[in-house]
Amino acid sequence: MSIAFKRVGYLDLNGRQKENYNYHKISAILAEYGFTTIRLSDDWEGADFIAKHIDGQYLLVQQKSRLAFAKKYEGKKASDLTGMTSHESWVVKGGYSFSWSWVKPELKALFEEYKLEAQVTAPETHEI
Repeated sequence: MSIAFKRVGYLDLNGRQKENYNYHKISAILAEYGFTTIRLSDDWEGADFIAKHIDGQYLLVQQKSRLAFAKKYEGKKASDLTGMTSHESWVVKGGYSFSWSWVKPELKALFEEYKLEAQVTAPETHEI
């Protein structure tokens, strides 16, 4: 008996399914850098999951569907490159988020050194 697996379309997933999908994709990439992850059933200290490195260090990770900044980081380079501090959401709510497609190249360059890339690509379908 064989089972055919077919890739799902990300845009066909609902919000919760996208969050689960993204968690597993992130975990797979982090594994290539020596991390194992633990999904939290409820946010803990703002984190959606914990990533523990083989050297014992750990990260509290909060997933976001968009690039987001909080006032507690005010004064950093990103605010200069986005103009976000003049927007109502920043002034009133203390935060600002926007789609990655709207990010200026200068801001993308700041994130480049932190970019993690998966090394493996899978075939479209696979049978077992």
